[in-house]
Amino acid sequence: MFTVKNITAQRGPRAILQNVSFSLAAGDCLILRGPNGSGKTTLLRTLAGLSPPSAGEINVNPEDIVYTAHLDAVKPQLTVAENIVFWHGIYQTAQSDTLKRFNLTDLAQRDAATLSAGQKRRLGLARLHISGCKIWLLDEPTTALDADHVAEFAQILTDHCASGGIAVVSTHLELPLPNAQTLDITQFAPTETHADPFLEGSF
Repeated sequence: MFTVKNITAQRGPRAILQNVSFSLAAGDCLILRGPNGSGKTTLLRTLAGLSPPSAGEINVNPEDIVYTAHLDAVKPQLTVAENIVFWHGIYQTAQSDTLKRFNLTDLAQRDAATLSAGQKRRLGLARLHISGCKIWLLDEPTTALDADHVAEFAQILTDHCASGGIAVVSTHLELPLPNAQTLDITQFAPTETHADPFLEGSF
């Protein structure tokens, strides 16, 4: 289970979202919806433990979580295959079919620095598969992917949930994810704001 109870997510000193609550079980996929700047990234960072909530509770084992953001976390000086080996070492997981699963086999010996944006994104997403983590937190994971690779990643995500995993995804795309739930985060916008005149420059 992954349970969030009435959390307040902050960006710096400012509350971006308040009273966020949801509960996910094995196999669930939650799509976060909201316009740019509404707090999707802030919420994901809070769920990942990078910016702890200022109120409320997150009930989850942190070791079950892997988070991917706008940056791909790829080491440019290593080849694609070497990045894969490096991540297996970090997560202490057995070698797998990751290269094939993410359509990277033909790029295995290429330096990551020479990859296109879409290729680098696929390599970055491969870390999810390698991690062995049950809960995937994804911030716009399909950025730079073409339509075919968006569909392929949607299948990977579907397979992850079908095998008992959990995913929370921020995306503006309509991903073909069967039985995915949707959460409009604009409903959690703070009802009151107390502006600090020093922060707002109104002194």
